[in-house]
Amino acid sequence: MKLAMTQLAGLRPDIAVPAYDRAGLSHGIVHVGLGNFHRAHQAVYLDDLFNLGLDHDWALTGAGVRAPDAEMREKLKAQDYLSTVIEMEAGETRARIIGSMIDFVPVAEDNAPLIAKMAKPDTRIVALTVTEGGYFVSAETGTFDPDSPEIRADATRPEAPHTVFGAIVAALRARRAADIPPFTVMSCDNLPGNGDVTRDAVVGFAQLVDLELADWIEGQVAFPNGMVDRITPATGDRERALAADCGIDDPVPVTCEPFRQWVLEDKFPLGRPRLEEVGVTFTDDVHAYERMKIRILNGGHAIIAYPGALLGCTLVHEAMAHPLVHAFLRKVEEEEILPLVHAVPEFTPEAYLELIEERFSNPAVEDTVRRLCLDGSNRQPKFIVPSIVDGLAAGRPVNGLALLSALWCRYCAGVLEDGTEVAPNDPNWDRLTEIAQKARENPGEWLAQKEIYGSVSANAAFAVAFAGWLEMLWDKGTAATLETYLQG
Repeated sequence: MKLAMTQLAGLRPDIAVPAYDRAGLSHGIVHVGLGNFHRAHQAVYLDDLFNLGLDHDWALTGAGVRAPDAEMREKLKAQDYLSTVIEMEAGETRARIIGSMIDFVPVAEDNAPLIAKMAKPDTRIVALTVTEGGYFVSAETGTFDPDSPEIRADATRPEAPHTVFGAIVAALRARRAADIPPFTVMSCDNLPGNGDVTRDAVVGFAQLVDLELADWIEGQVAFPNGMVDRITPATGDRERALAADCGIDDPVPVTCEPFRQWVLEDKFPLGRPRLEEVGVTFTDDVHAYERMKIRILNGGHAIIAYPGALLGCTLVHEAMAHPLVHAFLRKVEEEEILPLVHAVPEFTPEAYLELIEERFSNPAVEDTVRRLCLDGSNRQPKFIVPSIVDGLAAGRPVNGLALLSALWCRYCAGVLEDGTEVAPNDPNWDRLTEIAQKARENPGEWLAQKEIYGSVSANAAFAVAFAGWLEMLWDKGTAATLETYLQG
């Protein structure tokens, strides 16, 4: 059955559908970056809220600034902007139809439709999931890089920008000129201090084109920090087949784990939906939550991904079942990451590690190791390098994190131990592969990437540990190297 509003009544009774009248929804939020994570996370929370009969004036309008976003728009438009979300755990699958999105602005190279939508008074929040690497952050400075080629190009055409930050600034300029209060900009990406990072990008771009506007944005626009969490694999044939098994013809269904979490600062001058009614935590201490999540969970993904890939594991739960990979995760987390993470009201670091081990081991989700290996050049500086920096500063061991860096380097050389070629898996893949191959003879080549390692590049002790592990990986292989590390 083709997914559409007219077909919902014919779905199986165990498939949840919106309990509210979608015709009564009105726009309140523009969300840029309509990937699987957003549709399994923010869109689900809003669907839950609307099902309670609350805040129907906060419906979502989708948006995007890349060519794939246009493809997503056409697919969602054809099914009345409905999404199939399938929660999966061992022995149980639950499908539901999400109806919290009511429109999707046309995707254009100059972003004119997006700018116009954000400039309207009924847009009170602009939310983003544009990936960790989409914020133009310099690893050396940890702040916005105004010299990025895309940003520099947009600065020459501020009325027709290609980046989301150029579009946001253009919309804020229009609102200011029309005496309309500014919307809140809410990042939903996995970044330490994602609100602060977003402010840096928006204000930083504005400073290139209009200093007075930049000052107004810095003083008037809210950028709440937030932490988001839900494991959401990419959609492929398996996921479409799962939707079909539920009797639903949906080319872009979403599968995910049951667990989800959202923690936010309560900084919304134009108001916000009452998300606390559906489980969102509002707190002034978001950073403690995000530090725990980013370092233990996102860092943990990297810890299992690269050795898992080199050892031939395809799925995440398979990597977790590999005794060497699992033991590597436990040892690095317990000795080098957890001691530098603070407890939050819901979890101690130790309890949180137990939770993520359970989540990583969920066989029903079938998350792929390759997805976890994706985009290391943007993820390592955010998820792993901060633990290295803090560990070195505190005089704590970082030997396991040095091995992880060596495993990432070995993976980026482009060939697995069995001779299988690694398909490009990073926006900077060609450059990474070239450096990784040089690093086999000269390990310093890898750590010299200051845009990734920052101050770690100059740490002699870390360089020695990294070089020793990388040499062992090439000479003895991943399994023998992990055994050596685990034996101390």
